[in-house]
Amino acid sequence: MAKTERALIVGAGAGLSASLARRLRHDGVEVALAARDVGKLGGLVKETGARAYQCDAGRREDVAALFNALDQELGGVDLVVYNASRRTRGPFVELDPVEVEQTIIVSAYGGFLVAQAAAKRMLKQGHGSILFTGASASVKGYAQSAPFAMGKFALRGLAQSMARELAPKNIHVAHFVIDGGIGKDPDGESRLDPDAIADTYLHVHRQPRSAWTWEVELRPWVERF
Repeated sequence: MAKTERALIVGAGAGLSASLARRLRHDGVEVALAARDVGKLGGLVKETGARAYQCDAGRREDVAALFNALDQELGGVDLVVYNASRRTRGPFVELDPVEVEQTIIVSAYGGFLVAQAAAKRMLKQGHGSILFTGASASVKGYAQSAPFAMGKFALRGLAQSMARELAPKNIHVAHFVIDGGIGKDPDGESRLDPDAIADTYLHVHRQPRSAWTWEVELRPWVERF
């Protein structure tokens, strides 16, 4: 009998995380959700049967406690999705350094903490996937959005380095550039459907090792393209 896969989504909430949790559960994957505010996950937990864990991804002690709990309650994880980020906007010379620091901690440093904890366990079990959610800001900076670009550029660099190092050890690392707004769109054209994005995440996780993808860029079809 095949072993049930286990997945962790960090930075869980509505939108993409919820679609991904539903898609994974539909595919028979046992799901764990981590967020700073687990109260917002009640409906999704009830719908999917997922486990919810309180975790501030930018705090080492929180991440350590999260993975220790997963070791005990799920026996580890086969797929980890880092979906946490923070936005700080404003004219560059007016940016609050404390807010900038927190944006980088959540968007990038938290990704490192979660990925390192996951990779240590996946190396022992001999397999696993670590997927990072990026944005347009992962590849191009926008005016009055320097902190978000800094965090997302760093997250992309982390994914690239990890992919090179860990792919030979049977750990699939991939980064997703989400180039556009996410949401249900009546015309199905101008926004990325979160259910469609979730399908792509699962496809990348299930790819044969002989043809692994390290980065996917997703955007809606709109006339300018």
